[in-house]
Amino acid sequence: MEKQTSNDPLHGKTLKAILEKLVDFYGFDTLGELIKIKCFNDNPSIKSSLTFLRKTDWARKKVEELYIKSLPKLD
Repeated sequence: MEKQTSNDPLHGKTLKAILEKLVDFYGFDTLGELIKIKCFNDNPSIKSSLTFLRKTDWARKKVEELYIKSLPKLD
C-alpha cells in the first residue's frame, strides 16, 4: 500500500517546533521586527510566546506564514 504524503509544509509540525526553528534562525530581535507582537519584543521567551500564539489566531497565522516563507533558508 502506498503511503500518502501531505504537501502542506506545516503538516506534522507543532507550533513549538516552528517557533523554536524561527527563533534559532532569526532570534527574538529580528522576529520582533518581522512580526510586530509584544511577546517577541518585551521580555521574550518560547513559553510566553507559545501561550500568546495559541490564544491569538492572527498572530499564529503570521508566524506560520513566516515559517513557510523561510523554509528554504531554514533547511
